[in-house]
Amino acid sequence: MIIGIGLLLTLVAIPALYSLVQNEHVASIYVINLLISDLLQFCCMIADVAQPASLKIFYYIYLYSLAASVCFMVGIALERYLVIVFPVWYRCRRTIKTSVVICVMAWALSAFHPIAQCFSFNNIMKTIDIVFLLLPLPPLIFFLVGTLKALSTSISVPADEKRRIVGTLVLVLLIYTLLFLPNTILAVLNRLNVYTSHILVYLSLVFVRLSPLADLVLYIFMKKGAVDKLLASVCCCRMESIDVISIPV
Repeated sequence: MIIGIGLLLTLVAIPALYSLVQNEHVASIYVINLLISDLLQFCCMIADVAQPASLKIFYYIYLYSLAASVCFMVGIALERYLVIVFPVWYRCRRTIKTSVVICVMAWALSAFHPIAQCFSFNNIMKTIDIVFLLLPLPPLIFFLVGTLKALSTSISVPADEKRRIVGTLVLVLLIYTLLFLPNTILAVLNRLNVYTSHILVYLSLVFVRLSPLADLVLYIFMKKGAVDKLLASVCCCRMESIDVISIPV
């Protein structure tokens, strides 16, 4: 079900996002690369079902694509953070060429995770890999908190764009925390030779397999439309509840 639904929707979403890139929507470049890493995951899932003789190769490709997904999630969060916190500075430096260079660096950096798996017998590589697995969480939290603090002072960004940016940051943090972090924690415990239940391991693998489907929701936040009405209604309900609470008795 994950392969059938996710593969079709991803192949539809990538061309649609490419049209946004042509309109200088730089953030879409990171989402496109994220969806390409998801395509690699789908191919590895198909190989896992087919059980070919070269299954070990697909295992390392899957690790590579997972690391790439996390890197691009951090890239998306960073880009959204800069739009709110440093809008003037970022507008002058936001180019498609710069985004492409950053994506190439992210793809190159992602290769470290499968390489570390090959040399997991080395204690130094094992320690570095643990740090690499846990590294994305602090930046994702920092970008969200920093964006929320800067929202009140940012006047150059329209209100609907602010809602989409905050929604994107919250979604990225939720995807990483709920779908990637459990597997990451279990991987760290495994590298520390701590016993973990097989049930928890299987559940964490299921959560990771669901991450490509969750990434497709980011496509909605890149396009204007129904999501703006949804986020506007949520914000209005929140403001109304605050006003009711603040009314003196």
